[in-house]
Amino acid sequence: MMGQQGGGQDRLFYSFNLDDHVPQDHLLRGVDRFLDLSELRQHLAPFYSHTGRPSVDPELMIRMLLVGYCFGIRSERRLCEEVHLNLAYRWFCRLGLEDKVPDHSSFSKNRHGRFRESDVFRYLFESVVQRCMAEGLVRGEGFAIDASIIKADANRTRGVPGEDGVDWNDPKLATRAVHEYLQGLDETSQVGAIPKNISLTDPAARWTAAPGSPAFFAYSTNYLVDVNAGIIVDVEATSAHRTEEIESTKTMIERVEERFDLKPNRLIGDTAYGTAPMLGWLVQDKQIEPHIPVWDKTERGDGSLGRSAFTFDAKRDRYTCPNGKYLQTTGQTTNADTVLYRSSTYDCQNCALKPQCCPNTPQRKIARSIHEAARDIARTIASTDTYRQSRNDRKKVEVLFAHLKRVLRLDRLRLRGRTGARDEFLLAATAQNLRRMAKWLIPKMPQADLASA
Repeated sequence: MMGQQGGGQDRLFYSFNLDDHVPQDHLLRGVDRFLDLSELRQHLAPFYSHTGRPSVDPELMIRMLLVGYCFGIRSERRLCEEVHLNLAYRWFCRLGLEDKVPDHSSFSKNRHGRFRESDVFRYLFESVVQRCMAEGLVRGEGFAIDASIIKADANRTRGVPGEDGVDWNDPKLATRAVHEYLQGLDETSQVGAIPKNISLTDPAARWTAAPGSPAFFAYSTNYLVDVNAGIIVDVEATSAHRTEEIESTKTMIERVEERFDLKPNRLIGDTAYGTAPMLGWLVQDKQIEPHIPVWDKTERGDGSLGRSAFTFDAKRDRYTCPNGKYLQTTGQTTNADTVLYRSSTYDCQNCALKPQCCPNTPQRKIARSIHEAARDIARTIASTDTYRQSRNDRKKVEVLFAHLKRVLRLDRLRLRGRTGARDEFLLAATAQNLRRMAKWLIPKMPQADLASA
């Protein structure tokens, strides 16, 4: 017998409990359990006036943003529509069936105004990290560092050659992103060489390209991750430039130590972080073991003798060549923070090994970094079993970047300027930490219990 649904939409009164219609195993139930916004209003109070028309509830905006970043809803207009229609989203945002969802224009205005001035997203991120620590997911024994390139909201065709210069006084270029970029140049200097192209819409974004792909404007999100459970303990937005990415490591390690009293025993990274100054800073200034491959260009590719063929005597501060002759130094440091060691021209001119050692110069020179002791420590660590485990632990950062781009859909920014990139990266990292707590710390309910719930 064919059934027929009765028309029940004309009832005047309904008995409806929103909580009953949200599945017990829904992701947002776990996120809600570990999200504490009890002190949010106190943090934002100095940025609101005591008079005038009430604004959109800041807690509602934060919850809506977290819904967007947890489920990869990139458009603010679509986010408002989804919260309006989805019962689970309404429940998480503390909205009843008849409560109005903020208009997307009001939502955007509040987000880019006092939220940015108060640095509320940094506050939110750090409060979630503290909850991760309280739940035992952060040990602080080992941290891993890495960066991932995210496309900027800038058309690659709307760029001008960097060497030509730009008239930033043009009224057409008077945007928030341009103003922020010029202010940053006044406070600091340009990092690295002049960019090949500069975007007129988001000049802080860097012109970059992956091998085999067309170039584009981009930022880098830098993650500092505790390798115990893959919790992001800090995040920093930089332009897509190697020097800035490496320097952000120092900023994040010092900030985590200041905010959470955490300093790792070991730092894990790839070869990009194995520069001599970085290794020196880790070993000498922070007493952190560098589980990082050494950036080493001392071996020659033409078949001649590399530096490994020479023996260094630290007590006498000199090198000994394979033929038993000495390379001495004046002790003066070059601009590259290296000390030059030179052999005697007399020793080299009659040496049988000269064609293999210094065929094009009258004497052999060796440049030794002032951080060479730290580089030697990194080389020693690289031969241990702990280092091999660190190589596996580093994959936890790469997994987070894959999750960021494929699940949270943050492969292109919607906000412009370095501040916009920072806000998006902080919210995405907050969402990732909340999702991890929700999936790791809440036990799965048996199917029979779910059916009766």
